[in-house]
Amino acid sequence: MATEGIELEEEERHRATLVRVGELAPGGEPCVELCPPPCAIVLFGASGDLAARKLMPSFYNLRKSGLLPENFFVIGASRQKLDDESYRNAMEAAIRSNAQYDEKAWSDFRKRLFYRTLVPDARPYEDIKEALADREKEFKTGGNRIFYLATPPAAYPGIIEALGAAGLSEEKQGWSRIVIEKPYGRDSASAHQLNEVVLRNFREDQVYRIDHYLGKDTVQNIVMFRFANAIFEPIWNRRYIDHVQITVAETMGIEKRAAYYEQAGVLRDMFQNHMLQVLALVAMEPPSVYEANLVRDERVKILRALRPLPLESLSESLVIGQYVEGEAGSEWAPGYREEVGVSKDSTVPTYAAMKLFIDNWRWQDVPFYLRSGKRMAAKFSQVYIQFKRVPHLMFKGTLDAAGIMPNALVLKIQPDEKVQMLFHVKNPGSRVSLREVVMDFSYTEGYRGVKLDAYDRVLLDCMIGDKTLFIRRDGVRYSWEFLTPALDLLEKGGPGRKRPELFIYRAGSPGPTEADKFIQKDGRRWQND
Repeated sequence: MATEGIELEEEERHRATLVRVGELAPGGEPCVELCPPPCAIVLFGASGDLAARKLMPSFYNLRKSGLLPENFFVIGASRQKLDDESYRNAMEAAIRSNAQYDEKAWSDFRKRLFYRTLVPDARPYEDIKEALADREKEFKTGGNRIFYLATPPAAYPGIIEALGAAGLSEEKQGWSRIVIEKPYGRDSASAHQLNEVVLRNFREDQVYRIDHYLGKDTVQNIVMFRFANAIFEPIWNRRYIDHVQITVAETMGIEKRAAYYEQAGVLRDMFQNHMLQVLALVAMEPPSVYEANLVRDERVKILRALRPLPLESLSESLVIGQYVEGEAGSEWAPGYREEVGVSKDSTVPTYAAMKLFIDNWRWQDVPFYLRSGKRMAAKFSQVYIQFKRVPHLMFKGTLDAAGIMPNALVLKIQPDEKVQMLFHVKNPGSRVSLREVVMDFSYTEGYRGVKLDAYDRVLLDCMIGDKTLFIRRDGVRYSWEFLTPALDLLEKGGPGRKRPELFIYRAGSPGPTEADKFIQKDGRRWQND
């Protein structure tokens, strides 16, 4: 792969370079990425599942693709007792399983990996501070540091306070940043408390609250598609759009994450972050400039404008479900309550369908339907935008009005990365006969070069200092303020308010039948993959 190092202007405390990563067609327009400046990564939870399956393979892929600088290294830190060599061996096994292993690329990458055991009574953060100082001299990273929290959320406050106490949040030479994984709190109060801890030790501009879902190319394409094509803006509003559906359907279960999922459930796991952030991208107003804070301003405005869910009649806006045993694919899958570590009488929802509204000029009274679930019939994520029906059917007596479906725009996020447009044309040969056709565009069609997955993208952006895809503290606040009242009612109840019933659905099915009735009562239906 050819790399062209084109220096950019010196920015505050860092310098990036442009790297050619591909082209639209052989000999065509080049595609470039920003390569970050020299930096050090301290990865807390370095021996955990997230580090092995996602983070370390992403760092490896970025380096292999020429998108990490020569002056770069990682210090893994966790309570497991390992030395540098044993940690490198463990990460080699992880990369063989989760990335495209290349011996030459791994040989280059492994010499950049180091490890420190966190022993509570042995000044572990002073040890990390000393290790950073030594390696920074060797790799000449200029004091640029990223602290990544890939630990259980309960460990966040202690790590953040210890980093602050050790002076590791200070910026003496380069920059210092902290990356915090979801879930960011479990309700409004806990998210506020975590923010207080974070901001006692780091400035807001140093904080990167990560939602890897926003790193998916097809999620980012929502904004590009909307605002780079003038034909859609005049019809992207309440006058022409009937409703919007956002679906994230998963075929897998909780995958040995019972301890987390029993505390979270689908609303905390998917809706508070992924689903509401995608909704904000679909519904946001155009910023004056595509710049991180301006884009995030517009996303936050949407979260602030969400109409509160009606707690007195919550079942009219929310359907929840939990999977029981069934045939998923070609295998028999256990029910949620049979999963290892799950309570036998658990009422944690693994499926939810929600109807919500945005109270602003563009979207007033346009329903947004969100749904997500585990162990469903198919794995797919998409945004389905249905336009209103034709106002008058001029072909009376020759065509059945009910048979003419409305036009729709489908933004497929995964596994098929596509943009589809559904419309009607005349059938060949007949005098008056219509058929529905699909204009289908594959997102990667015509592209030759490096493809970044979600974690590749957000890690790269963090090192560059681009916060467009990260969540600001007010974004966290408003998403929790919207969702917390419903969570409280579901989990604690309330006087004079009826909790929505927890419906069951078979593993390998499209979800509870009650969710179909939920949208059908509005004269609509779910659009599946």
